[in-house]
Amino acid sequence: MAVTRRRVGTSALRAAQWTAAGVLGGTGLLGLLLFALGRARTWQALGGGLVVAGASTVLGGALGFLFGVPRVKSGSGEPQGSYAPNTNLEQVSDWLTKVLLGVGLTQLGSLGERLHKLGASLAPVLGGGDAAAPFAAALVLHFLVLGFLAGWLVTRLALPRVLTETDEALDLFLAGQDRDRRGDKVGADDLRVRAMQQLGLLGGSAGRSAAQLPPASGSPAGPEGVVAEVRSTAKRSALTADQVRALFADGTDGRRIQALALMQGDPSLADLTSLLDAIEHPCSGFEQYHALLAARGLLSRLSGAEAQRLRDAVAAQLVDPQGIPYGSDRSWLAEKILSRLPVTASVPAQPTASVPAQPTVAVPVQQAVAAGSDGPASSAQAPGEPNS
Repeated sequence: MAVTRRRVGTSALRAAQWTAAGVLGGTGLLGLLLFALGRARTWQALGGGLVVAGASTVLGGALGFLFGVPRVKSGSGEPQGSYAPNTNLEQVSDWLTKVLLGVGLTQLGSLGERLHKLGASLAPVLGGGDAAAPFAAALVLHFLVLGFLAGWLVTRLALPRVLTETDEALDLFLAGQDRDRRGDKVGADDLRVRAMQQLGLLGGSAGRSAAQLPPASGSPAGPEGVVAEVRSTAKRSALTADQVRALFADGTDGRRIQALALMQGDPSLADLTSLLDAIEHPCSGFEQYHALLAARGLLSRLSGAEAQRLRDAVAAQLVDPQGIPYGSDRSWLAEKILSRLPVTASVPAQPTASVPAQPTVAVPVQQAVAAGSDGPASSAQAPGEPNS
């Protein structure tokens, strides 16, 4: 209930922000349009005013970005690499307040003079005339402030989150490389997938939160943390391959995923039939992901026939519209598995060369009659026999 209220409050705040930005921007553009309609050269005034407004907005946005860039926390009690909002805007505001109070109101006249000079220099762009100079100065101020607020708010709200997620993804990539060097291919691929998900390069598996896994003491929150905890203790476990197979055959989602995690941590406990069942008939996308991850660590132990069975199952899930979705973490793992499996091409059997039959020589009728009743064979002369 509290989460729903928080989401509703966030949506309402975003809607209010966009409404305020639209009102401020629309007010300036409406004023520019009305001003241009009253000029002799309407299109010139409108086009020049839009260019001035756009340039002022860009300049204000750049200033807002500079003031809103977050700084890295460096305190002793704060984790390295985390970000906090930049307070330069507050410091500059405080300094400006003190300067204005110290210098006095007499210096404010120079500000008006500078604005007048700016308006006079931009007046020809808006068609010239007495009204063009003050309107140009007001137009610059309006969109400069609007751009500054927009740039500062966007940088203040979005940039810290983007930088934090990028740093977390980089840490995951580095941890994956470290596990790869230690020979933990399964853990390395899992960390790489999580890093790419952190950057938005891969979609997640559906049903991750639906996995009913028992909580493990000291493990990170969520199903991923429990799976990682079970995987890390697989080689120290006293379970046998038959017991892990029976755990998978239990049928419940939690026990099936526990069995897959044990197979990931210790490939000697893996059972190809169970993995193929989880790949071809998964209870959830989360289960299929971990089945593919376990199959990734089993590749070096497969025979030729087993590798072909795995290849057929994974390839069928990739082409099935109801199977592995494109661009997801499962598709990345599936393609990596297929690239590691040997391609077995079936060579068609060559046709057996048949011995051509000897041609039959037809004996003329006259020769047969002349040979007598014994036939052609009786008239044949034996080798070395003298002629009669």
